[in-house]
Amino acid sequence: MPLMSNVLVPELSVRDWRVSLMFYRDLLGFSCRYIRADEGFAFLERDGAQIMIDQIGLGRDFDSGIQTLERPFGRGLNLQIRVAALDRILSALTHAGVTLHLPLEEKWYDVGEGLESGNRQFVVADPDGYLLRFYEDLGERRV
Repeated sequence: MPLMSNVLVPELSVRDWRVSLMFYRDLLGFSCRYIRADEGFAFLERDGAQIMIDQIGLGRDFDSGIQTLERPFGRGLNLQIRVAALDRILSALTHAGVTLHLPLEEKWYDVGEGLESGNRQFVVADPDGYLLRFYEDLGERRV
């Protein structure tokens, strides 16, 4: 499989790439595809979802005013990530004392033509405040 197989791979600017790497790898179950430590960069993947983390001030920064950005980063954005099962992630977060931004819920969304699509989901903030919505697909149902 190619290193970057998705057509959209977000790159998150972070304060400390090592802290973020541990959070994504050790608690959320992402694997590290590769690292450029001198740039504070890591390419992460879990169940086909891909995310890049890049430390502010190391390597190449994109001048978008991020230097003055205050936590939480990524305001107005949450990244939805489908996983086969939520329980292992929830257990790791609970064991680490991480508070969920949105507790576990079952939510059904209108997708048109008399159908709803269901998610079992929760939202957690990463160390820089980026919101991550992990979900299990519950399928579709007629309204």
